[in-house]
Amino acid sequence: MLVNALMSKIHRIKVTDVEIDYEGSCAIDVDYMNLVGLREYQQIDIYNVNNGERFTTYVIKAPSGSKKISVNGAAARKVAVGDVVIIAAY
Repeated sequence: MLVNALMSKIHRIKVTDVEIDYEGSCAIDVDYMNLVGLREYQQIDIYNVNNGERFTTYVIKAPSGSKKISVNGAAARKVAVGDVVIIAAY
């Protein structure tokens, strides 16, 4: 039997940037990634608390100390700067 289990989560963090003209992904400050154990290119689910959108993408590194949470590419249409999101990895 295969069981999916939550590996790490960033709960209720605000989106700082959206970049529609980008291939895809979610850029996350390396400090946040290290704090919760996320790895670059790891698949994540993002749950938008503001509008109920849920989508899957992957992590890329944002500079350490930038406090950046940037949703990129097509997924950027599902969030707005300032939206509160939950980022989960299983």
